[in-house]
Order: sequence, then structure tokens, then C-alpha cells
Amino acid sequence: MAYGRVDGKTYGRAGRACCALLAGGLFLAGCSGGGGDGGKPGGTKATSDTKPPASAAPPTPAGFQFTPDPAKAPKTRADAKRLALAVVSGPDSWGPDYVKREPYLSVEDAWPVLPADCRWESANLPPTVLYTVTAHSEIPAAGGKGLVRVTATVTVHRSVDDADWEMSETLEEALRCPDQTLRDGERISGLMSLGNPGIGTNITAQDAINELGKYINDSVKGEHYYGWSQSRIGQVTVAASVKGGPGHTDKALSTSMAQALVAMLDRVEAELEVQS
Repeated sequence: MAYGRVDGKTYGRAGRACCALLAGGLFLAGCSGGGGDGGKPGGTKATSDTKPPASAAPPTPAGFQFTPDPAKAPKTRADAKRLALAVVSGPDSWGPDYVKREPYLSVEDAWPVLPADCRWESANLPPTVLYTVTAHSEIPAAGGKGLVRVTATVTVHRSVDDADWEMSETLEEALRCPDQTLRDGERISGLMSLGNPGIGTNITAQDAINELGKYINDSVKGEHYYGWSQSRIGQVTVAASVKGGPGHTDKALSTSMAQALVAMLDRVEAELEVQS
């Protein structure tokens, strides 16, 4: 993968994450039944006595399998800061076209909040958070293509419950505010959100949220890709977001977002895993 790991485990994790995001981060499963009278061409019509051929039931995916080492759980701000800075995805995790944006790292102790008017504001760090950091990268406008801006965020909470609450609040924000103002001249419209706990096909984290919408910048013509993907392992949440630009495909942007997210999840596991 782009972040330098090609072992079977990482490839599988990234592949499944990319599939979900390439589908827009939101997907529906459907099935269809056969038509007609159930008979075979040129044969006899099936009766109620007819038994279907025996077949083995498909295996049920076990979901995310990882237990953090309690001894490695960050307990102080210093511990949380060290972990967050070791985990957060820089431009190398996004892809070869990405570079650091200035300022690269977010201001310390700032926390985004979404009031009832659906316009993002900055507030003080809540007491449930030990440390949070956001790294800003971009693809500069060049060769007839527009600017793409991306962010990667790592938040270390005081407890697993606190991290779980952040995931719930993130999911609620998209439901409450499908149209959001990021700042003057920048908006998201038609935002959709889907939560996916760490069971079944979610093998990347204990909880995950994918959001998809349209990014609108008054200085750029048209609507462009917007994606947000957030996951939790223990008391740590990681998130990656993309604001697209002209000339960049949804597929390429969502793939980069999946790579950056999975890179952070792998690093969280490496930081918190039990040593054998």
C-alpha cells in the first residue's frame, strides 16, 4: 500500500476500508429472487417435496479482533501527545501527490463544535480529552486540476467511554446538520452518515463512521467530493477528511482517505498492542 506495508493483514484491512469508501462510505446490501414457476426448462415443475441441494453456510466474519494492553493506555497529557503525534497521518500516508500545508499542525487545545445553526466553531478542549492533533496536507492546484485539502486527526480520550461518546456525537451531527458551514465561503451539502461497529465485515476498528457529501467553495466553480471517515480503537479516535477540487476523481480521493485512515489505525495498534 502507499504507506509502505504490504503484508497480508494490512492489505486486507486497507482493501476492505477502500471498498467501503469507494462506494461513497455508504452502502446498501440487496438481494433478488428468481421469477417464473420454479420449473426447469424442458423438465418437471418443482413440488413441495423437492429439497434444495445441501450447501454449507458461508462463514460469518468475526469483525475487529484486537485487545489493547491496559498498561499502555495513555493516562497523562504527555503520554497522549506522544501517541497522537506518532499516529497522525502526514502527506506520505495520503499519496505521492500530497504535501504539507501551512500551518501543518492544528493549534493545541482547540476543539470543533457544531451549534444548532450548523456552523462550525472552535471551543476549548473538553475535560474528557487528554490531547488532540490535526495534520493538514494538500494537493496543490496544478496541471489544470484544482486544490485538494485533507486533514488527519487523532484524539486521545481519558477513557473508552469518552471516545465512544465522541463517535456517537459525530454520527448525530450529520443527521442533525446535513448542510454545514465550515467557514465563510465554504460549505458541505447533502451530508450522509453511516455507523459501523467492529463486528461482521468491519475488521479495521471497534467502531467506524463514514460520511459523504458535496464540498462547495464560493471561489471554485461547482460542487466537489467531500468525505469524512472516523474510527475508534480503545480510547483513541482517528479521522481523515477530504475536500475535493476540480479534475480529481471521487475514487482517487476516497482511496487516499482510506489509506490515511488505515495507516493511523495500524499505528494505534502498534502503540497499544500487547507485547508477546
